[in-house]
Amino acid sequence: MNKQRLALLNQYLEESPDDPFTIYAIAMEYLDEDTQKALGYFELLIENHPDYIATYYHLANLYRDLGYTDKARITYETGIEKASKTQDALVLRELKNAYDEFMMD
Repeated sequence: MNKQRLALLNQYLEESPDDPFTIYAIAMEYLDEDTQKALGYFELLIENHPDYIATYYHLANLYRDLGYTDKARITYETGIEKASKTQDALVLRELKNAYDEFMMD
């Protein structure tokens, strides 16, 4: 986690508290060192910005890593559905590949 970058992102969040990219970037900063904080930001994104589809891949993987298998499955499936509707081929492929791997575990 880069503390300077995190401080700057938090400043951006204060200025634009509803900006999904800033919330996503903060979650990604926390992902490796404070999974609970990352989880909170990802869940905030899903709740307030359900069409920000990049969130689904990382949130589903985090749920999987934390042992929340039902939440992981639902999040993968929801992300796949949303990526299909928006025709975002890259996110759809990444989600499908991760989901297939998850289902094989």
